[in-house]
Amino acid sequence: MSEHNHEQAHDHEHITVIDENGNEELYAVLLTFAPEKESPFFGNSYVYCYPESDHDAEEVELQVYTYIEQEDGTAGDLKPVVEDDEWDMVEEVLNTFLIDEEEAGEE
Repeated sequence: MSEHNHEQAHDHEHITVIDENGNEELYAVLLTFAPEKESPFFGNSYVYCYPESDHDAEEVELQVYTYIEQEDGTAGDLKPVVEDDEWDMVEEVLNTFLIDEEEAGEE
C-alpha cells in the first residue's frame, strides 16, 4: 500500500508516492477517473501517474492505482489494481483517453 499527498506544480497535478520502505517520489498525474454506476467498480477512483523524473522522456512507465481518500481529504491510500477484469477496464479507459488526446492534437 502506498500513501500520497496532492501538490500542484508546472500546470500539472502531482502526488508524492511513499513506498513500503518509506521512500518518497514525486509523480505527475496523467488522468483520474471514477467508473459509471453501471460498472462493477463503481465507487472506486483511479489515478494514472508516472514518475515526474520521466516527464521529458520519450516513453514513461505509467502506474495505475485505486485511490482511497481519507476522511479529511488531504491524503489517501493508493492500492494496486490486481483483478484481471479491473485491469481490462483501466486499460480501456487509458486507450480511450490516448485516442482522444491524439485526435485533439491533429485538429
